[in-house]
Amino acid sequence: MPRDTAFTIDCPEIAPGQTLLVGLASPGMASLTAATHIVEEHEATEIGHVAPAELPAITPFEDGTPRHHTRLYDIDGESIVVLLSELFVPPWAARPFVEEVLDWATDSQIAEIAMLHPVAYEHAPDDHQVFYVATEEYETERLDGDVPPMSGGVLDGVPSEFLSHSLRGEGPPTGIYVTPAHPPGPDIDGALLFLDAVESTYDLDIDRSELEDFSREIKQHYETLAERMATLDEAEQSRDDREFYADRMYM
Repeated sequence: MPRDTAFTIDCPEIAPGQTLLVGLASPGMASLTAATHIVEEHEATEIGHVAPAELPAITPFEDGTPRHHTRLYDIDGESIVVLLSELFVPPWAARPFVEEVLDWATDSQIAEIAMLHPVAYEHAPDDHQVFYVATEEYETERLDGDVPPMSGGVLDGVPSEFLSHSLRGEGPPTGIYVTPAHPPGPDIDGALLFLDAVESTYDLDIDRSELEDFSREIKQHYETLAERMATLDEAEQSRDDREFYADRMYM
């Protein structure tokens, strides 16, 4: 497969000075779930899409209606444009993807970029929160202590490209919001954490009730499944015990 992948963005002019909120397909799908919920909750208007030239594409659909896999939405009454993608962008395609987004962001006078990025790594229960990795200008202008900084590590792929371009002055101030991922998903709890961070940082009203109900349903499903597995294990152990004593009668 060729590694020289090009992307194109089809989007009309938008009002300058807005924030670009990015949520891409990733382990656990927490960022995509959060971005999709924001779009649906605010009945955002689809204003454009991103298309790769060589990257194998997917065509999502619902109720028989297809849609672009990577879409741009405008939230009416808010200075936020949402970029969400149901297509996974591999690390080797991250640079051309980000460069195309930044070219469009420059032409559209995007003021800053905020990306939701779940990362799969070992973590303690106390780490179930959102952390930030941000350029100095983004941190100064946007963060006020509600979200703690991530202590250390390495980012790669799309978030790394956004940050490195911003550090070189080739992109707007950028903040990456990171939370531990729980693949394969759906990681609804991770999505709820992202929504908390977006709401506190951007003063955006978000009704979480639908996702909270879904989270409870998933937890109940796995609790019921665990109880069934435990019952099966007990039944299997009881049968093994009976067979053991039955075998001893003929020794």
